Amino acid sequence: MKKQSILIIYTGGTIGMQRDDSGTLVPFDFNSIEKEFPSVRHLNVDIDVHKMTPINSSNVTPQLWTELAHTVRDNYDKYSGFVVLHGTDTMSYTASALSFMLEGLDKPVILTGSQIPLSELRSDGRDNLITSVMIAGEGIAREVCLYFSGKLVRLVDWL
Repeated sequence: MKKQSILIIYTGGTIGMQRDDSGTLVPFDFNSIEKEFPSVRHLNVDIDVHKMTPINSSNVTPQLWTELAHTVRDNYDKYSGFVVLHGTDTMSYTASALSFMLEGLDKPVILTGSQIPLSELRSDGRDNLITSVMIAGEGIAREVCLYFSGKLVRLVDWL
């Protein structure tokens, strides 16, 4: 079986934060995700990361939605699926907008985030990230979906 390739698109949000030496939360470098979280190596997918300028999700605008849609479109032929890491405040709005902007999609675009940063011991982000990558890698959903807290939400069922 061919190994799937996933593009993780990091937009910001709690999921991508870590504490620096002073204890302040700063954005995590997702290019070292396999080093920081070796468990992703067991997912049987190749992972690349596209880091956008991190934004607080309460400041999301249609410009970000357009940039996300263009990133998926520009990389559509290179990857089996996409995982968008997003702040939780407006993640559902972004998922809804992308579901319209990416009509006719035949690959998974899974949005996820977390309430606790990935770097923290009891982060909900680990399951959200790993499961989202698994869903995207296995092609379970060939549409824009939101995965959070153990639930895969299909936007066609929700809108």
